[in-house]
Amino acid sequence: MARVMMRAAPPSGAPRGGSAWLLTPLLAALAVLIALPIGFVVLQAIFPLLNRGSFAHPFSAFGAALVRADTLPLLGNTVRFGVSVALASVALGLPLGVVRGLFRLPGARLWDLLFLAPFLIPPYLAAFGWILLLQPSGYLEQLTGVNLGRFLFSFNGVVAAMTLGVFPVVYFSVSRTLAALGGRLADVARVFGAGPWRSFARITLPLMLPAIAASALLTFTMAIEEFGVPSALGSRAGFSLMVTSIEERFSDWPIDLPGASVLALLLALLALAAFVLQRRVLAGRDFETQTGKPTATLRRELGRWRWPVLSMFGFVALCAAIAPLFAIVTTAFSRTLSGGFAINNLTLAHFKALSAGSDGASALGTSLALAAATALVTGALGFLSAWVVVKTRLRGRAALDALTLLPHALPGIVVGVGLILAWNLPIWPVTPYNTWGILLLSYSCLLLPYPIRYTSAALRQLGSGLEAAARVHGASSARVLLRIVLPLVAPALVSSVMIVFAVASRELVTSLLLAPSGVQTASIFIWQQFEQGSIGDGMAMGTVTLLISGALLGCGARWAKRFDDAA
Repeated sequence: MARVMMRAAPPSGAPRGGSAWLLTPLLAALAVLIALPIGFVVLQAIFPLLNRGSFAHPFSAFGAALVRADTLPLLGNTVRFGVSVALASVALGLPLGVVRGLFRLPGARLWDLLFLAPFLIPPYLAAFGWILLLQPSGYLEQLTGVNLGRFLFSFNGVVAAMTLGVFPVVYFSVSRTLAALGGRLADVARVFGAGPWRSFARITLPLMLPAIAASALLTFTMAIEEFGVPSALGSRAGFSLMVTSIEERFSDWPIDLPGASVLALLLALLALAAFVLQRRVLAGRDFETQTGKPTATLRRELGRWRWPVLSMFGFVALCAAIAPLFAIVTTAFSRTLSGGFAINNLTLAHFKALSAGSDGASALGTSLALAAATALVTGALGFLSAWVVVKTRLRGRAALDALTLLPHALPGIVVGVGLILAWNLPIWPVTPYNTWGILLLSYSCLLLPYPIRYTSAALRQLGSGLEAAARVHGASSARVLLRIVLPLVAPALVSSVMIVFAVASRELVTSLLLAPSGVQTASIFIWQQFEQGSIGDGMAMGTVTLLISGALLGCGARWAKRFDDAA
């Protein structure tokens, strides 16, 4: 009689089964990628002579920075800018999101697609589009005779340009929340005599307050971290923000490392405070409307408000997506800006700047190569980190989880400053500074949250039965990861690395700070062409990068959907 022997599988998430071997290298990799640059920003701010190898005069840089006449105005401008963008985004995105979530909106998917377009357009490229459109003798004045240049180059104009790029955060958050909640509870209130506005104010609005608050805080963080829009428009509007001042202190002589570090630390703390507050809002202001039955989402008809609502959606889509895209693409195909809209002014000459062997082609190739490398690095690190955090009970996973959360709230300018301070020191026998490797480190640090967020969500939906069964039959942890877990989370992982590729291929602020001499990326090429007056060449590059990003994101979404359908 044969004896059947079966080994007991370790409990899911136990540190046995060989999973402990992953933790140490992951912690080391994330420490180099994330903790090291942030640590050097803190150290440089505390010890102003650190770059000379001295720990003398600790904390003196804080006093020197705070007594400067421009520090408090910079902090005030940054907070005012972030709050203004957040309030304007709520004012614009809230009514649109309420209509999308509660009413039967004609062409709803088309409006969603149009409101996704601002995320596809890099903010600095959208800012250039607005300049071309609204400046004196710009496209708007050529078409209508209206000159809005004075408005664009003002504080309110910069806020408006930034708002049109980030308000979809509020729109999608509110519309998805209301679509999930439905209008059933408000209908019950109407049955018991409440008017439409009272039922909205007392029932619907409180239910979506967490979504509104969280999305408003997110737009605040996005606004204070953004470099392209304030740099392109703010200087002409006569005001500076912390992010632009940090870049100036690294770029203009004499270089002020301690002052830039103090400002970078203050900006990081401001962004972290908004991020922590956002998480607390989501965790502490939750509402449950479960009744034991599935909630049917019955959207109301717009009735007599149909055409006013469609006009409002059309106007916002025109301003947020169509207008900047029109300016970018038109400039790419125009011989001269002053030539206007004429057949004889059309040309493909600007795209010749991207032909093989040109500086434009080299910059585009560099960006695509760096984006591919970033996607591979962040995809691998994100998948492994998410698995350790979600599926194991290793003691060090809390530290790993904290490191993976930190990049969510790190402004790109702070990461760039930290990498300069960390790697531009004589103590290192080998350093990535002044090589393309420093750009890879910066992109990977900033974009690591995408694979971690997507993969973590997919892993939480997987049961532990398949992993346990594989271990019962003798499979190692590495084999389980590659043959069981990875195929199951592949759609989410592929979608996330597609996003990483698209964003990395157009990243600006760390590219400007860290790119070695003689190395250009697509974003640097666009920025320099605009500054040098070769606007058509820059917009041709912008058009190409938009097409590549859009095609990749579309293919990634389609591939993930087909994979899910097949599964």
